[in-house]
Amino acid sequence: MTPVLRLENLHKSYGALRVTDGVSLAVYPGECHALIGPNGAGKTTLIHQISGSLKSDSGQLLFDGRDITKLSLPQRSAAGLGRTFQITTLIPQFSVLENVALSAQAKSGSSFRFLKPVARESDLNAQAMSALEQFDLAGCAARTAGELSHGEQRQLELAMATVAAPKVLLLDEPMAGIGKGESVALTKTLSRLKTTTPLLLVEHDMEAVFKLADRVSVLVYGKIIATGTPQEVRANAEARAAYLGQETL
Repeated sequence: MTPVLRLENLHKSYGALRVTDGVSLAVYPGECHALIGPNGAGKTTLIHQISGSLKSDSGQLLFDGRDITKLSLPQRSAAGLGRTFQITTLIPQFSVLENVALSAQAKSGSSFRFLKPVARESDLNAQAMSALEQFDLAGCAARTAGELSHGEQRQLELAMATVAAPKVLLLDEPMAGIGKGESVALTKTLSRLKTTTPLLLVEHDMEAVFKLADRVSVLVYGKIIATGTPQEVRANAEARAAYLGQETL
């Protein structure tokens, strides 16, 4: 099977500090590939390199059969590379539906005249409502985003990220700041999502990682030290010593 996303020998340094050091990994159709590692391992830097918000020093990035190494963030997004962030990026005073419709508008190339034109664009609202239904938020469409619980806001961000049907979705700690119950609900949502949208997941919640991931890569000091199925990574002595031994599994 051909990977939809392949990283080949990516590097990023700041002076003498190597943040990512020859990272290679692949994401295949229908899978969730989790990237785990201790704080400061370089995980978020790597997500920035993939999304295009940070230029790599060297290496190659192949996506959907083409080399996108030199493409900008907007170009990568237009090609179908989606992402979410560690910190919520909603407009809290706008309705849930408006947040998703604005995301659809930005990704579709529709005239970006902000709120009032969005309300008149029935196609955008239909796309937005369909995305909300996928994430069990249709009943919240008229509420303001700021009223939602943190877990619901994470679900809303996923709706915003997937409304344009990305070919791969980069998830940067989607479980951050949410409670146990909301984490369980979000894990179920992501389990459904990965069947249609391949996921590269950065996450510290090991329970969620080992429920969701088809494969896991362990990043330590900018290097991938192990890649395999969850069972293989759990059994890897180097991975356990470097990171997994710190977690209760």
